[in-house]
Amino acid sequence: MAIRGRYGKLLLILILGLFGGAVAAAAPARADSPVGFWYGTDSSYIAIPGSVPYREPAIGGTYGGYIGMAGNWANWQKCSGDGVVWSATDSRDADADYADARGIGVGVYWFMGGPGVDPHYNGTAAEATAWGAAQAAQTLTDMTHLSSKVTYPVVFMDVELPGHAPGYSPATDNGWNSIYTSTCSGKVKTLHIPAAIDRAEFNGYANYLTSHSSYHAGVYSAPSVWKSIFGTGTSSVLSNTYEWTYTNDTSSLTHHPVGWCLSGTTTCAEFFVGKTSTSKYALMWQWSGGGGTHNGYGDFDQIDAARTP
Repeated sequence: MAIRGRYGKLLLILILGLFGGAVAAAAPARADSPVGFWYGTDSSYIAIPGSVPYREPAIGGTYGGYIGMAGNWANWQKCSGDGVVWSATDSRDADADYADARGIGVGVYWFMGGPGVDPHYNGTAAEATAWGAAQAAQTLTDMTHLSSKVTYPVVFMDVELPGHAPGYSPATDNGWNSIYTSTCSGKVKTLHIPAAIDRAEFNGYANYLTSHSSYHAGVYSAPSVWKSIFGTGTSSVLSNTYEWTYTNDTSSLTHHPVGWCLSGTTTCAEFFVGKTSTSKYALMWQWSGGGGTHNGYGDFDQIDAARTP
C-alpha cells in the first residue's frame, strides 16, 4: 500500500494505543496516545526488537500490529515480476503481542487493479462490478493461505496511482484512469475511464467482501488520488467505508504522532471525501516512510483501535 511512484516496498505501520498502562512494567518506553492508539508496521519486513511484548522499531513503544499485502492484482493475473509483500516474521510478532492482549494483531490489504486492466473490460458498469467482485473473492482466498491468522476486521482496498513501479504493477495508474491494451502490457490504449465505472468496480469489491465474509470494507488512499480517480460528484462519495490515509506523511522520525498529529508540530493526518480525524471511519494514518519519504526503516502508521468496528 504505499507504492505511490517508488520502486520498492509498501509498508504500513499501524499504531494502536496502550491500554491503561498495563504494559508499563514489561515495556517501559513511550507508547502512542491517547488511550486506544497503537504503533505498528505493514508490508515489507522490518526488524522488530525484543520479545513479547515486542517493541516498535526506531521510536519505541509496544508493537501494536502488522498489516500486509494479501494479494496484488498484477501477481494474481500473472504479470511478470509483480510480487506480493508479506512478512511472516512481522505478522508472527504482531500475533504474539495480540495473544498477550496488546495491539490489533494482523490485518491485510489488497493492491487493487482498476477497470482499465480488466482482461474483460467492455466499458460497462456490470463488467466493472464483476471485476471488483473477482478481486474481493481472490482476496478472501489468499487470506486463507497467509502465515498468520487475520485478526483485524477491516480489509483495505489499496486504491492508488503507483507511477513507475516495476515489481508491483505494469500500469502506472493501476488501470484506474486509463485502459490498457492488455492486462499486463503496461501500454495505454485509451486515456479516460468514467468515474462511474471506477466506482462500480469499487462497489463490486466492497459488496462482495461484506456479503461473503464478516470483514468490513476499508480503503487506503489520499484526497488527491481519490479525486483524480472518482472526481467530485456522486461517484466520489463515501458513507460507510473505513479509511486509511497517508496524507502529510514525513521522512522524519523525530516527532511521533499523538492523536493524529505529530507532536510539537502542526502536521496532522488528512483523511478524504469529507472525513476528518474525528470520524468513526478514520482508522489509520501512514505518517512516515511512505510514498518515497524514506526514513531508513519503512512505513510507520498510526491506528485508533478504539474505532475498530
